[in-house]
Amino acid sequence: MTTGEERKTARSGARGMAGRLSWGLADQAASSVSNFAVGVYVARSLGLAAFGVFSLAWVTYGVVLNVSRGVATDPLVVRFSGAPDADWRRAAGRSSGAALGLGGAVGALFVLVGLGLGGEVGAAFGCLGVVLPALLLQDAWRFAFFAAGAGRKAFVNDVVWAVALVPAMVVAARVGSVAAFVLAWGGSAAVAAGYGCLQSGLRPRLAGAREWLHEHRDLGYRYLVENVSNSGAAQLRAYGLGALAGVGAVGAVRGAELLLGPFLAVLMGLSLVTVAEAARVLRRSPDRLGSFCLLLGGGQALAALLWGAALLLVPDRAGAFVLGGVWESAALLIVPATLGVVGAGLGTGAAAGLRALGAARRSLRAQLFASACYAAGGLGGAAAAGAVGSAWGVAAATLGSSTVWWLQLRSGLREHRHGPAGVPAGQSDSGPVDQRSGEAAK
Repeated sequence: MTTGEERKTARSGARGMAGRLSWGLADQAASSVSNFAVGVYVARSLGLAAFGVFSLAWVTYGVVLNVSRGVATDPLVVRFSGAPDADWRRAAGRSSGAALGLGGAVGALFVLVGLGLGGEVGAAFGCLGVVLPALLLQDAWRFAFFAAGAGRKAFVNDVVWAVALVPAMVVAARVGSVAAFVLAWGGSAAVAAGYGCLQSGLRPRLAGAREWLHEHRDLGYRYLVENVSNSGAAQLRAYGLGALAGVGAVGAVRGAELLLGPFLAVLMGLSLVTVAEAARVLRRSPDRLGSFCLLLGGGQALAALLWGAALLLVPDRAGAFVLGGVWESAALLIVPATLGVVGAGLGTGAAAGLRALGAARRSLRAQLFASACYAAGGLGGAAAAGAVGSAWGVAAATLGSSTVWWLQLRSGLREHRHGPAGVPAGQSDSGPVDQRSGEAAK
């Protein structure tokens, strides 16, 4: 191959990566704008205490979502990104079936828990159980489309959800309860989930869910523990903060997260495609994977700092207009919340590299350490100084644990180049690596 052809191929690859990253950002922007709108609307409509109840349901959904991603969609992205269409279709049908089946099983449990709890909290959890299958299926279609390199379809799907949210939120506001807002949020997700079936030309294969879980258990179970430890730590912090400082403190923390929402849209949008892109970098130029991850993590951390600095300049009048009574409490958390996102951004750069390498053991170790630090910092800070102390504790935890992520990536890269003791080079700790795709082979 001539030098000119090599440059042409490199430019073509860079344009393809830029296009896929752009669709990831556009999709997450649509998703996060709708989430931001829901949060603001609920905060303004219900006040701090009821918004805290809604936030507890939201955080709980996040835990189940990460379970679904660990066993259903993460293995799909790692092993079927860029796969032939026939292979992708078989995998996407079984993966979405696993997500839907999980939503139905856990959703039924939430309904029973809600009936047992009673009151406003019980109603919120019961309604979450009703809409959970649709929420998980909609998310599964997003990841399936990105695995196929069809980010545009994921973007359109989230736009459909956002459009369906508008009338649903209006109706919920007239009812004026947390349960109504949970049903409106999940009911509109059902519209997008159904549209995802039309976009893909597939139906979730519930009958293939067991087969999917069995075939990909080497990655799925590790990613399950990794993801659940992450979201479970956030849930533990939220419940602990509510017990120690009241549900109003939970609402204040969620309000600060809403202020960081536009930047978090960038962070999560990149996360939709960074594992697939890191796998492509590993396949084409293995020596560039470390630099790619460093650029990714450093860029996210710098962007978070700039966004946090901009938030500090927001006048109180403007903040109160957006968040209503939640603003005063949330504004006190801007600095520590920003530093927490800085640490998370640094860590996700290394996490993408570990996922691309198929180093599930190493990513699991790093995530378990990070989750333990997050829970300890969040709860210890809450006991010492309420919501403000919890925010500072989490900031210290995420910044410190990002170092562990990078140490694990460095070791993973060294093993990929030279092979660990007793393991041939090119074989990961979660299964043999397919040198054609840079992903763990089935």
